[in-house]
Amino acid sequence: MIKYLPLFLVSAAAVGMETALTRYFAVASWSDYGYWVISIVMAGFAFSGVFLALAREFLVRRAAGLFAVLPAVLVASGALGYFATIINPFNPLQLQNPATCWPQLANIGLYYAALLPFFFGTGLFISLCFLTGARWIGRVYAADLAGAGMGSVLVLGLMFLVPPFALVPALLPVLALAAWFVGKYRVRAGLAALVACAAAELLLALGPQAAMSQYKPVYPPLHTPGAKVLARVERPQGEYLLLDDFTERVNDDVSNDAAMLGYADPPRSYGLYRDGIRIASLPRPGAVASGYAPGALDALPYALVARPDVLLVGASGGFRIAEVLALGAARVTALEPEPVLYQALRRGLGGSPAYPADARVRITDLPPRAAVAGGRRFDVIDISADFMDAAPANVYAFSAEGLAAELGALRPGGIVSVPVSIEDFPAYALRMLASVRAALALRGIDDPQAYVLVYRSAWNARILVSNAPFSPGETGAALKWCDDRSFDVSYYQGMDVAAARDNLYNDLPAVSFDDDTVTSYGADDSIADEAGDVLAGRASVSSRAFDLRPVRDDRPAFYTILRLGRLPLLLARLQILPQTEIGALVNLAVLAQAVVLALLVLLVPLAAPRRAGEARVALLRSIFYFPALALGFLFLEIFGIERASAFLDDRAAGFAVVLSAMLACSGLGSLLSGRFSARPGRAVAGTALVVLTWAAAAMWLSPGALAGSDLAFGLKAALVVAAMAPVSLAMGMPFPLGLEQEGQRFFLAWAWGLNGAFSVVATPLANLMLRNIGLHAVLGGAIVMYGIAAVSFPACEREKAFDPV
Repeated sequence: MIKYLPLFLVSAAAVGMETALTRYFAVASWSDYGYWVISIVMAGFAFSGVFLALAREFLVRRAAGLFAVLPAVLVASGALGYFATIINPFNPLQLQNPATCWPQLANIGLYYAALLPFFFGTGLFISLCFLTGARWIGRVYAADLAGAGMGSVLVLGLMFLVPPFALVPALLPVLALAAWFVGKYRVRAGLAALVACAAAELLLALGPQAAMSQYKPVYPPLHTPGAKVLARVERPQGEYLLLDDFTERVNDDVSNDAAMLGYADPPRSYGLYRDGIRIASLPRPGAVASGYAPGALDALPYALVARPDVLLVGASGGFRIAEVLALGAARVTALEPEPVLYQALRRGLGGSPAYPADARVRITDLPPRAAVAGGRRFDVIDISADFMDAAPANVYAFSAEGLAAELGALRPGGIVSVPVSIEDFPAYALRMLASVRAALALRGIDDPQAYVLVYRSAWNARILVSNAPFSPGETGAALKWCDDRSFDVSYYQGMDVAAARDNLYNDLPAVSFDDDTVTSYGADDSIADEAGDVLAGRASVSSRAFDLRPVRDDRPAFYTILRLGRLPLLLARLQILPQTEIGALVNLAVLAQAVVLALLVLLVPLAAPRRAGEARVALLRSIFYFPALALGFLFLEIFGIERASAFLDDRAAGFAVVLSAMLACSGLGSLLSGRFSARPGRAVAGTALVVLTWAAAAMWLSPGALAGSDLAFGLKAALVVAAMAPVSLAMGMPFPLGLEQEGQRFFLAWAWGLNGAFSVVATPLANLMLRNIGLHAVLGGAIVMYGIAAVSFPACEREKAFDPV
């Protein structure tokens, strides 16, 4: 009898631990390094399949004892692995320095050594269930998927209740509970698991505690004299801390001449941090000060448009609302889709008060695409400088399609004000200009140069875009306004770049990787040098070193300008790369490791040539079939998560809803797969057809999905589930149908290992495809993979008779 409940619980704990460890890396280090966790998980599953394939008879004979022992072993290995992870002295900044990277590479190896045993053990438990339940593969796989879906829901709920570093200890009892249902030795197994769980919780409670990395932005202010944590909020989006310390001020880019012009300094504030990264200033008790507003970089549109009706995208804790009112706005509609920031505006947070009621102000949590789809027109659409980094889904406000929608919501002669940080690379401003050019083209403006004005400080730039050409009077007013405040104008139609270079207030040299060096070209305005080329659609100097293609809904990542084809040069200059660009390199490293692992798993049958000879045709087909299923499933899952995140305007919710829906519905599909045992090949071909049809519909519907984002969250989540259900149901069938084939009995564990190994390949590969090509490539990859699965189905020489069991 298959122990469905233990399998369900172990699968739930495995997915829960994977998510919990990903959250650990996001808080203790940076979220980019969470890709390692996915690699470790699937590598453990792959190794367990290989081990079981090579020692099948030995392990199956001892299955009852292994089922009894493994839960306690998993509790112990999970706790010890987490303990070793906590005490690992990994330094992500030293990893970016060639002189100090080797010890950090060793520390990465220690992460693998610490966590791999746990995921090897969970993979062994699950694959052993497949072997001992070969007659009921559909039911076993259904229990596995249902448990994984429940694990994702469980850990999502825990994120509302406990800090991220407490997630792993909270999940250990789930493993201990599995021991009480293993059958033959359940009492002794349960007691052993209970003792192991108590010892594990004691170790994690009394031993060294996980802590925020000292290299996170929150660390210095948190450790200043007199610093206080005023509020702590636990959410799936992250751990939020509201700090009161003497370093916290409104983070606005203000003229160096502000005091001479009679403007106030930015006021003191509280600082709101998510996972150690500052996302906003929140006001202290009392009136929200705005005396600094006329000297701020973002104030120019209000000198060009009198008494505007403003759509403010990102309220910056309420300070931007007060700022634009002080600059003369007649009405303000403030968008704050980030949930904790929105609640702070509405109800206050810690000691920070709610924004006071004002008849001129409307505050909403709508995402920008929904706000501009309602038909209302604005004079100024002002995107706050901190908006992009406040939430992952906010990047869609900066895509060519998002900017085009914002331009469409302007009154004639209105202005969209787009911020971009140039602190790391000036090339980010050029990429934003490319997105602006694409947005104007979508609005039917093929010659955009008269519609754009760019100005900047030393650290930030603003791109003003209008639906009508800027007049000479407006351009002259902008030049005088910037000159009064010592800001530099980097582009307007007809600008004399050479003359402007002689009167710079803020040097901005270009950065290049040409000739294996980092080259600065002296006193210069590198944006001014290349803005005309970018807006004209010509190749610029920076385009040789950086990817300046516009941000699109289909390719929404902004901080992705490195050309990965120049990898040796990037690795040589690793120390100057921004942290936001490191994720792509981590993906490449994980992909390289995954490909090696996958090749090793593919070669496993060579270690058992006699068995390979018994089922050679099925073996050859399996080499294509099971990897194709793993790649196709993960490709479609990542596509769904990206689209759902944009639709729900919440990355964490998109991940949880899609993963839970896919796993639950795929589990149901696996449970129903037995009904197709008489004609399994046709069922797999049918799945490929369903995926193709669903993919075509998904691509056709995607452009309109974001425009419907003003629906209630519950309704949007239900629509996501309804969209994912049919294709997920079909995708749950091919894997158990493949395992059920008579020719695969000897290779069932190996097929499980193949699935794990190529799942490791799928995640970084899909992320890199999304980064460099777009979501359509990820979805197209899923179609191709299921097509390969359909033609390589490892059927027997004859179809099996239908077995209702």
